[in-house]
Amino acid sequence: MSSTAISVQNLGKCYKIQHQAQRGVKNYRTLGETLSSALTAPFRKLTPGFRDQRSEIRPPTSDLQSSNSNLPSSSRSEDFWALRDVSFEIPKGKVVGIIGRNGAGKSTLLKLLSRITEPTTGRIEMEGRISSLLEVGTGFHPELTGRENIFLNGAILGMPRAEIRSKFDEIVAFAEVERFLDTPVKRYSSGMYVRLAFAVAAHLEPDILIIDEVLSVGDAQFQKKCIGKMQSASEQEGRTVLFVSHNLQTIRQMCERVILLKKGEVSFIGDPHTGINGYLNQNADEQSAAIDLRAYPRQRDHDGAQLLSLKFMDEQGVVAPRVPWATNLLVEVRFRLDRRFRSLDIPMAVTHAEGLRVFSEAYSDQYEKLDLEPGEYIVHLSIPLRFFKLESYFFAIGLFDDGRYGDFIDGLPMPEIFHGNADTHMESHRWGVVRIPVAWKTVQSVSANNLPIFL
Repeated sequence: MSSTAISVQNLGKCYKIQHQAQRGVKNYRTLGETLSSALTAPFRKLTPGFRDQRSEIRPPTSDLQSSNSNLPSSSRSEDFWALRDVSFEIPKGKVVGIIGRNGAGKSTLLKLLSRITEPTTGRIEMEGRISSLLEVGTGFHPELTGRENIFLNGAILGMPRAEIRSKFDEIVAFAEVERFLDTPVKRYSSGMYVRLAFAVAAHLEPDILIIDEVLSVGDAQFQKKCIGKMQSASEQEGRTVLFVSHNLQTIRQMCERVILLKKGEVSFIGDPHTGINGYLNQNADEQSAAIDLRAYPRQRDHDGAQLLSLKFMDEQGVVAPRVPWATNLLVEVRFRLDRRFRSLDIPMAVTHAEGLRVFSEAYSDQYEKLDLEPGEYIVHLSIPLRFFKLESYFFAIGLFDDGRYGDFIDGLPMPEIFHGNADTHMESHRWGVVRIPVAWKTVQSVSANNLPIFL
C-alpha cells in the first residue's frame, strides 16, 4: 500500500485571455444584434447569397488607426499559464500548507486537485476519498435547508445515508446551527455558511481534506476550533490536509511542510520556516537597501517637510540588503525642510510582516526636539537585531512638528536578517514576533549529595 496521498507530476493549467479590442472596434455584440443574428440564421443557411449586412460594416480607416496598427484586434487572445510544470508528493497523514501571493496559482491548484477543472498538462494521482472547501457555500444548494444540504453534501462525497446519519449530530454540534437547521441556507450569514460547510467537509471522514482561505470568514473562536479539528484529523486519524491561507501564523502552527508558489511555479517545498521566509522575501533581490523616498507612495502628501532617501547599512557602513543577526542595523535618513520647524520630532517604527507592530521609538525619547531652519539634513539611527527573529519586518519613518504632520512613510522593507547557524526547525516553531535575550546559566550536574536548595 502506497504511503503517498497525493502525487502531482508536471501539472499545468492554461487559460485563454482575450485582449482589449482595437480602438473603435467592438469585441462584443448587443442583445439586439444577437437576436437579429439568431433570426436571420435560417435564411443564411437556405440562401447562400444572403449575407449579414453587419459583415460589410467596417470602421473607417483613419490616420490614428493606421498609426496604432500594432494594437491587439478584437479577436486576438493570449495563452496564460496559471500553473506550469508543478510537481510534488504529499505523504499520507501530513498537514501541508500552500502559500504564495495573489495570482500565484494557489486556488487553481486546489481546483485541479478537487477535480473541479481539468489540467491542461500533467498528471494527478490521489488515493482515498476527497473533501474540499474552496469557497463559501461550496456544494450547497441555496434553496435546501441545512439538514438537507448535509445529506446532499455527503451523497456528493459518495457516502451512504446511514453513514451520514451516524455523523449528523456531531456535524450539527460542531457547526452550532441547531436553531437554523431547517432554514434554507440562502438565509444563512457567510459565517453560518462556513461553519456548516466546514463541519460537513471535516466530519464525513475524507482521506484528503482540501481547504482554501474560507476560514477567514469565521470568527476567531471558530477558526481556533477548525484548526484543532484539522490537527486532530491529521495526527489522530491519519488524514491528509491541504491548507491554503494568508495567515502565516496559522501555517506555522499547523503545517509540517509548505509548498511555495510563485507565478504559477513551485518555488520551494520544505519546512514552514524556510518557506514562509521565502514567501516574505520574494522581492528581496529586486529591492534596494538604498531607497529614493521622493516618489515613494504615501497616505498623505508631505507638508513643509519631505523624506528624500533612506539607506540600510551593516555595522561597517556598507549598504546591505542582507544583515547578520545579532549585529546592529544602521539607518541613514535624508530629509528636507521647506520652512522652519521649531519642535521637530522624528518617529520610527518596526512592523512584523504579518502586520503586528513590534515597537516604535522617536528622536525625542533621547534628545530634545529640534529647532531647524529650512534646508536638507541627515539623521542616523542604529537598531540592534539581537531582538529580531529570522523573519521579515518593515520600517516606518516620519517628520512631525510639535505633533503636526510633515511627512510619513510606512512599509519600507527592511534587509533580510540571516544567521548561518540557525536551526530551521527551532525557528519555525518559535513563538512571538520578536526575541528577548534571556540570561541562561550553564547546565550543571546534580549529585545525590549536592542537591540544590531553594529557599
